[in-house]
Amino acid sequence: MDDLVKLAGALLPERDGEIVLMGIVIVPEGHSISEGALPAQTSRQAMAYMAAHFPDWPIVIRPRVRVAHKVWAEVLAELAKTPVDLLLVPWDGPDQPVLSVAVDQVLSQAPCDLVLVRGCNVTTCRRILLPLRGGPHADLALHVAGALARISNGEITLLHVSGPHGVMPELAGLRQREPFITRIIRLVGEPAPGIVREAREHQAIVMGATIRDLPDGGLALGPVAGQVLAQTDQIVLLVRAHHLAALTLPGEPVPAASAPAPDPSDIVDRWFASNTFHSDEFADLEQLLRWKQERGHSISLALPALNEAATIGNVITTLKQALMDDVPLLDEIVLVDSNSTDDTRQIAASLGIPVYIHQQVLSDKVGSLAGKGEALWKSLYVTRGDIVAWVDTDIVNIHPRFVYGLLGPLLCWDTIQYVKGFYRRPTRIDGVLVAGGGGRVTELVARPLLNLFFPELSGLVQPLSGEYAGRRQALEQLPFFSGYGVETGLLIDMLERFGLRAIAQVDLQERIHLNQPLVNLSRMAFAIIQVFVARLEARNKVKLLEDIHRSMKLIRYEPGRFFLNVEQIADVERPPMITVPAYRRARKLP
Repeated sequence: MDDLVKLAGALLPERDGEIVLMGIVIVPEGHSISEGALPAQTSRQAMAYMAAHFPDWPIVIRPRVRVAHKVWAEVLAELAKTPVDLLLVPWDGPDQPVLSVAVDQVLSQAPCDLVLVRGCNVTTCRRILLPLRGGPHADLALHVAGALARISNGEITLLHVSGPHGVMPELAGLRQREPFITRIIRLVGEPAPGIVREAREHQAIVMGATIRDLPDGGLALGPVAGQVLAQTDQIVLLVRAHHLAALTLPGEPVPAASAPAPDPSDIVDRWFASNTFHSDEFADLEQLLRWKQERGHSISLALPALNEAATIGNVITTLKQALMDDVPLLDEIVLVDSNSTDDTRQIAASLGIPVYIHQQVLSDKVGSLAGKGEALWKSLYVTRGDIVAWVDTDIVNIHPRFVYGLLGPLLCWDTIQYVKGFYRRPTRIDGVLVAGGGGRVTELVARPLLNLFFPELSGLVQPLSGEYAGRRQALEQLPFFSGYGVETGLLIDMLERFGLRAIAQVDLQERIHLNQPLVNLSRMAFAIIQVFVARLEARNKVKLLEDIHRSMKLIRYEPGRFFLNVEQIADVERPPMITVPAYRRARKLP
């Protein structure tokens, strides 16, 4: 496949433009598209590895992976969203399908110029045969043959086929346009036998592809190309220039741009398969650094903390050593403390990390509220990166993957704005870690409510995880809830503002931390439900909650008695940071 990437690069005029590497994972009919999530991760790694082979190219190479039941339909849908000038496709020959459909269907429906390549190792083709007799595909065939000659340092034999279907331009002019043409041969008579005969002295054939009508109303590859493909073993590049009046096969479905709206469940399955990553995909830190430098990004890591003296030192030391000292992937690490009463701030400061107390940040401008969400919101003010990542500081088994796993999708795919982490969360019982014990609020509250009211987000494995990252230009446009509801609010608002494709999730493997007592989980669940209600009110323009419902009766147990204790549990919604004048001044925004 490297050869096809080189050919694609040579086809770009003056090496200006971009190449989209599209890998497609096929899921059998009758199976959920979501089953393609793990194969998609493998395919993405292969695409990224291929793109990494050309670090010095001025051309942008964008790997993309899609999961589908029907390959050609998926390609058409992708081309409708991302128009391209030319589609380059490997092919096994005339008796084999192209992208899981008949070759005539691809030739007739492609919405752009098309090149089908039979064979491999195109860079070894030193002698290239170019049969031309004019017609709509001649110019594209000449361009493709020239590109092939450039990457293989080859020579082109122009076989001038005389016939009624086109008038050849001045041959001397063709030679001036394409200096790799070293020989011109005139062919009079039936073209196919002459092309087959001349092909014996060549390693590759570049020729136009025509389509003929069949008696039953269908379409088929033209007879000349069909005979040449059947009677030669050489590499064949079949080209077809795009026509304004596109052909459609009888009985075929309407192209994707006009198709009925897809089933919402199918949308989530497709998102799950294509936007679920694994941290191992991004373990090559040097590659991440190259992507970062190519895009000119800066990256900040903000660590929210409240009384995490037991773990904060190891968290900072591990991440700083791997992601700043060894490979400068991070431009800064800051601690955003919520007024800890232990040595959390002192430990961070001793390790050279800037320390901010969130209650003191912007306090003279916007005041201060309690809660983790408040700390995250204010961390946008104290950090400077184009990408901001957050990682909880109570993680016992901290590893650099908790950060680079979040950053990878943002550095590789420009369409992604926000990445959530997920993992296995074992619970410690009597000193023993038991698998599957964590995430109680996630499974009992967050995911059921997402499925009920925001089903587009039902594919999130752990919507409440504390490890996530996003682009500043997106995050600064979103409100932040001040407490437990911050993760839920960010997800819903990201969906509403930027759409599902802007969100991704990454498998961070396993996370070990101190599990919360049940009473804290009750508070968390109550706050999260309020966020759901607030967003449903905003969407449907109805009032569902009164202030009195923001208090919760918690059951208190003490020696010899138990009783009800009322607590006010209500997240305050902070406005988008970009609306805060002090932030705009600090960022030098108009």
